[in-house]
Formats: sequence, structure tokens, C-alpha cells
Amino acid sequence: MSTPQPSRFTFTRRQSASNKTPRQINRNLVFNLVRTRQPLSRADLARVSGLQRSTVSLIVEDLIKEKWILEGSTGRPPRGRRPTFLELNHQRAVIALDIHPSQTTVAVTDLGGKIVAQNVVALAEDPNKAIQAIIASIRKLIAAHSDKSFDGIGISLPGRADPLLEKLIFAPNLKWPVSSIKSRIQRATGLHVEMDNVANACALSEVWFGDSDGLHDLVVVNVSEGIGTGIFANGQLLRGANGMAGEFGHVQMDTDGPLCGCGGRGCWETVSSNRAGLRYYQELSGIAPPQSFAALVKMAQADDVYAIKALEKMSSFLGRGLRMISSALAPSEIVIVGDITTAWYMFGPVVEAELKLNALSKEPRLRPSFEGNTARLRSAVALVMNGSLV
Repeated sequence: MSTPQPSRFTFTRRQSASNKTPRQINRNLVFNLVRTRQPLSRADLARVSGLQRSTVSLIVEDLIKEKWILEGSTGRPPRGRRPTFLELNHQRAVIALDIHPSQTTVAVTDLGGKIVAQNVVALAEDPNKAIQAIIASIRKLIAAHSDKSFDGIGISLPGRADPLLEKLIFAPNLKWPVSSIKSRIQRATGLHVEMDNVANACALSEVWFGDSDGLHDLVVVNVSEGIGTGIFANGQLLRGANGMAGEFGHVQMDTDGPLCGCGGRGCWETVSSNRAGLRYYQELSGIAPPQSFAALVKMAQADDVYAIKALEKMSSFLGRGLRMISSALAPSEIVIVGDITTAWYMFGPVVEAELKLNALSKEPRLRPSFEGNTARLRSAVALVMNGSLV
């Protein structure tokens, strides 16, 4: 069932608000502290947030009234009054969609981003049939979790979406149109839908779920069928004209390189995406590549020489592109999302060595997403919770 939409949470710098700043900032701070440190007492909230106990109490009462958080167990201090601990309302949930060209993962997650259940939907070439299959999977999951109250649906896309016109404006790797997917899912489910580029969504997720502090500039690089980048700077997403900021994947790196879905040749994503890794394996081994990139990674982890060489070559090109981003934007941190992160201990050093080569300034902190290849699903929760498409 759906839930009336109360006040939403917004990304802000992680600091307490003075009497000259919006009360919403303190509300966000308290909610995120409960989410990341639950169970937590009111006294603990006041201590770690730096807010007055009276301020914390008022915010907590509002969050309980709106059913974002609940009162749970009581503590057993050596003396004095027993504190009541606060925790997230785990009956509230979000539907998360991670769309790929040939398949879509549909999941139920809680407000903390934990995946409760998920289905993988193979997509037909016919766009109407593809969207119908997605809607059917959503309905099936909602029916199977009728005890939960759903706050909305978040969709991460392998392309740039115009949040005002609600349509894709650039998605070279997506062979079926999804311009009407948002409105069709909203009509079919009655739930509010948020939709954004997967790299943008992952950048928001890194801040929302506390892996990055929200105070420093951040670039998320999504390595999948293509390469996507999301830029979080000065406390907000950088979108650019028509939402096209961050298309580093289509900067040419090899004039004689493979043809790209955008129409160019030798774009960064043609030499450093998952598809490039599979292509390198076939070129090096003379053997047909495995059916999936995840399988190629497992082969490398099992010491397959050709798989290792293919992923090292892919990682080298990935690092060169990151050096371009580092020189252009000078972010404090670059986070990698995608299946390559499951073998980061093997290929991360290759990426980092290229990033550091002839660096113009101090290189940014480089790390894989702590959520590995589930980061894309978790990012959909951030889209819904933040109401980010503004």
C-alpha cells in the first residue's frame, strides 16, 4: 500500500543548523543519525549531533508521528531513568529498479538500503512488452510484501534523463525507448516515481548512506555496459545544461578505436567498460568470451591468465580516464561502482597506478563503493528519500 507523502529529506552539508538556517537541516541530521547508528536514545542523539535536547525531542516526535522512526527497546543503565531506543520503521519500504539494456533488477529495500527481496526481469526488444514485464514484477513484489508501506519507486537508468520533461535525452547503450516509463509505472502502481542517471543516483547514495561526508567534492564512476559519471560538488549534484554534465565516457581516447554507441570512435567507454573487458579476452585468447562480465571476473579470480590480462588492460584504460577526471575537476574522492569492484584487490592497483601517473596535483582518494555491485539498487532508495530530481 502507498503512504501519504510527508516532508521529504534533502541532502545538505552535515552540520547542525543555527537559528538562521532551515529546521529541515536538523531534521535530516537526526534522521540520518538514527539510520546509521540505530538503536539510539534521545540523549545519545543530542550528544552526537550537538543539538539541544529539546530540539532533538521535538524532531524525534515529528519523525515518530510521520512513522519514519519508531520507539523500540529500553536500555538498562546502572542508575537513573531507562532510555528508550529509536530505530527506523522497517515496515516502510522502497521499490528499487536498476535498468540495464537487456535486463532489469527490481527489488524491495528498507529505508536503510537493505535489500529485502529482488527479481531479475529479462527485457524483450519490444518496449511495450519490456515495460509491461517490469510493471508485472513490481506488482508481484508489492503483493508479496503486503505488510509493508511503500514510499515510492526509484529508477536508475543507463542514460541521461530530463527530470522536467521526464524523458531520456541521451542513452546510447539503451536500445529500447523508456521515455514513458516513469508515468506508466506511476499510473500502474499509484506510487511516486523518481528517475535519474545511475551515476547521479550513486553519487547521491554515497552521501545519503554516509559513505562520503557530503562536505567534499565527489565523483562516482559507474563501470558497466558503458561508463557513466555522477558529480557531487558544493553540496549538490552537478547537472549542467540539459542534464548532460558528466559524460566523460564519450570523450575520445583512441581515434582508431572501436565504434561507440554515440556514433564516435574510441570513446573512453569503448576501451574501459565491461564490454571492452570481454572484447579484450576474446582478442587475447582467441576464445569466445563468457556470457557475462561477472563470469569473466570470476575467471580472473580463479587465475585464468587471459581473463587477468584482459581485466588489467581494461583497468589501465579506466585509470587513464580517471586521470582526465582528476585533472578536470580535482575532486576529493572518486568512487567506482560496478562488477569490477568485486576483484578490486586485483585490479584496483592497476587503476590507481594510472591515476597517479604524471598527476598535475595531489590525486583524489580512490575507492570502490562499499556496496559493491548492489550500489545501483541502493542508489534508487536515495532518489526516493531525497526527492532528488529538482
